[in-house]
Amino acid sequence: MEQVGVRMPVAQSVHAARLAHKRARRLKESAIEAVLFLCALSAVATTVAIVVILLYESLGFFEVVSLREFLTGTVWTPLFTNPQYGVLPLVAGTVTTAGVALVVAVPLGLVTAIYLSEFAPHGVRETVKPFLELLEGVPTVVYGYFALLFVTPLLQKLMPELPGFNMLSPGIVIGIMIIPYVSSVSEDAMRAVPMSLREGSYAMGATRFQTAIKVVLPAALSGVVAAFILGISRAVGETMVVAVAAGQQPNFTFNPTESAATITAYIVQVALGDLPHGSIAYQSIFAAGLVLVLMTLAFNVIGHLLRRSFRERY
Repeated sequence: MEQVGVRMPVAQSVHAARLAHKRARRLKESAIEAVLFLCALSAVATTVAIVVILLYESLGFFEVVSLREFLTGTVWTPLFTNPQYGVLPLVAGTVTTAGVALVVAVPLGLVTAIYLSEFAPHGVRETVKPFLELLEGVPTVVYGYFALLFVTPLLQKLMPELPGFNMLSPGIVIGIMIIPYVSSVSEDAMRAVPMSLREGSYAMGATRFQTAIKVVLPAALSGVVAAFILGISRAVGETMVVAVAAGQQPNFTFNPTESAATITAYIVQVALGDLPHGSIAYQSIFAAGLVLVLMTLAFNVIGHLLRRSFRERY
């Protein structure tokens, strides 16, 4: 009986220690979950705050300027004596430069991703990827002067009639700038494709090129589309390259050989001026920014729908 009496307190103390350890672990896990939730909530709250500020500042603008004039007008001169507020010239410049960038970045980025994922030796892959990612760290103002002082004179040798400020040169440079985004995300998606699919293709007699194009690429298509959407969003939101090399002249044209202004370039131009706070010209940058946010949101929604469609198909 004495031995049983001695064992009972010992067992109870061990059980209590285990309960205390479990409670402490649960508290730590709860604290970690709370921190992670706050981090995720901060990203959502920041996005909501940006949209709210844009909407709030834009309301005063649209009290003076009609929404119809803003969305359908083809002249954008908010800083002139007789101002006009048609945003289509800025949208055209933004879409044109982004389109030129995608023409450069999508094929080069996709080919680079296919090579690194399916053909490159390990040493080559580990050497090339850091150099590609290094392009992401170059300041965009450097890209802007590279477009103005190197790419534009080079293009003028091929097209003597090309003006000094145009959308073609910054579009090409933006395309070079976003190649790492397209190639890195696409390559990660391709390397995530199970090796069994490749082995099955090889067993059927397919070559490495046929396997890469007809098996790996379709299987990774949702990730590749996500890379394209990321590149589009990055190209649409680029500021300094177009501000330096495109001319900042809001012309309603889709001809990349002409000068133009993008939404971001206009925002920079006005933000550096001495406009009074609350004026219509000052509030116009928020209306333009709201259009840019809606464009980016539309691209992301389209990308989400395409990714879901490709996942269901493949």
